[in-house]
Amino acid sequence: MIGCIQRVRRAAVTVDERVVGEIGVGLLVLLGVGHHDDEREAKRLADKIIHLRIFEDEAGKMNRSVQDVGGSLLVVSQFTLLGDCRKGRRPSFTDAAPPEEANRLYEYFVQLICNASIPVQTGIFHAMMQIELVNDGPTTFWIDSQTIGKG
Repeated sequence: MIGCIQRVRRAAVTVDERVVGEIGVGLLVLLGVGHHDDEREAKRLADKIIHLRIFEDEAGKMNRSVQDVGGSLLVVSQFTLLGDCRKGRRPSFTDAAPPEEANRLYEYFVQLICNASIPVQTGIFHAMMQIELVNDGPTTFWIDSQTIGKG
């Protein structure tokens, strides 16, 4: 499972010209689910994101988590994060999970965030979405659940 995490001042996702999810200060999480992912990967990634200290403290150091600052998450499914561009000119998506499994794990990931009492908004799985955000920093991190705790 791959997460592209962006610290934002605000973010919104729109489908068919209708805002379906919107947050203020917090994290925009673009979430890609691979065919090898399972609930353990979702838990590992959710826990990492919830506790990741990427918000500044009074001294200007990245020392606070989204929970610490009372922020929210906007979680948007994005299978293109699993796109393999190493060969040819068109990405291959063979590493992405089938839609039904990806949706199940996406919803499970969102539920894990909710269970941590963090406000969550979402996009609509498998829909064509437009995302607007104000990246704070800019601050963006790429996290692969399979590498958490390694290295």
